[in-house]
Amino acid sequence: MGREDGRVNPPKLLEIKKKSPVEISFRWDDGTERFYSPAFLRRLCPCAHCVNELTGVRQLRPETIPDSLTVDKIFPVGRYALQFQWSDQHDTGIYPFTYLWSLKEGQV
Repeated sequence: MGREDGRVNPPKLLEIKKKSPVEISFRWDDGTERFYSPAFLRRLCPCAHCVNELTGVRQLRPETIPDSLTVDKIFPVGRYALQFQWSDQHDTGIYPFTYLWSLKEGQV
């Protein structure tokens, strides 16, 4: 099933940058650039600790993640995802590019 713009797959991620301690930018090959706070991304962590593997119910309570959270390191996972090490030492979430592309600010 395609998206609203007719694309089946998200555009290719060209660049990721820490713009400031509280802002990360993602630049895609369709010219789109999206900006997210580390806290926003951490609150939506897709790992098994944060989301129940069987039910898909989010276990992480968003209010437990401070807005001041930062990202310490960003690691590529193959050619399909990123892994973040957050300032709260959480680092088990793998964020596929398709997941990152689908995120919209305010959806937590």
